[in-house]
Amino acid sequence: MTGQRAIIFGGTGFVGSHIADNLAGHGWTVLTTARGTPSPTHPFQPLDLATTATAELAAFLDGHRPDLVVNATGSSWGLTDDQMSTRCLTLTRQLLTALTQAHCSPRLVHMGSVLEYGPTPPGTAVSSQGPPPETGYGRAKLAASQAVIAAPNAVVLRLSNAVGPRLPGSSLLGKVATTLIQAARDREPARLTLSRLTAHRDYLDVRDAAEAVRAAATADVSGEIIDVGRGNAVPVRSLVDLLIEVAGIPAVLTEHDNRDWRSTMDWIQVDPTRAAALLHWHPRHTLREAIGTFWAAANQVTAH
Repeated sequence: MTGQRAIIFGGTGFVGSHIADNLAGHGWTVLTTARGTPSPTHPFQPLDLATTATAELAAFLDGHRPDLVVNATGSSWGLTDDQMSTRCLTLTRQLLTALTQAHCSPRLVHMGSVLEYGPTPPGTAVSSQGPPPETGYGRAKLAASQAVIAAPNAVVLRLSNAVGPRLPGSSLLGKVATTLIQAARDREPARLTLSRLTAHRDYLDVRDAAEAVRAAATADVSGEIIDVGRGNAVPVRSLVDLLIEVAGIPAVLTEHDNRDWRSTMDWIQVDPTRAAALLHWHPRHTLREAIGTFWAAANQVTAH
């Protein structure tokens, strides 16, 4: 598909920027929008969904007449529950209302989260038949997804934990990478003190996540929530160990109990069967490849 036009809301964020890269690399004309920092590689227009009137947003859509709209807003890094609700739910409702007012009728791909599910027993995949989400972020994202699937020509992709270049420094692996880089500069072993790493998570290369969006953009599927992950829950500790191994920097890792943090989401595993059936999508990259590209990018950014 070439000559297609896409607008990516949240297109300068971690996942959104990779979606932009993927679409542009396959011949799409991409416009990224966000509240703040412009995209360094793609056309960009500043736009804050929270403060833009729906009529103005509808006019913006009609002015660009996209074939595809991707909602990649809703990052949860460092936000309160109230802020998460605004970022995840309010912005999505704004966009859905604007789409009903616009004269164009683009395809909508909404980026959901595996945290929209509640706790799952070890060894089993997350399921909508299970308990509700336990976090404010999960509840807000769930409400947003439910609103999206009621809209025409729309689909939700619920992502597992994505890893790759541009992963925020406030994430677990981001913090570990920062400590490793500083230790290398100081010519001494890295000393890592982390909350106990007992959880298991389904990690996915962010490039595979972006490929799933491109698949969903043209798939004959609507009103569906589709889980996107590798289908394999691995110990979080193993990802940290893999990052240390890839970095090649000696490290001493100490884990401790964090009494201020409580979660029953010790096991998160996605079933990618429907993604394969509905989108003809399969993950292509190994976790070592994901960690390797993340480390290479983090090291390069710090060097500059």
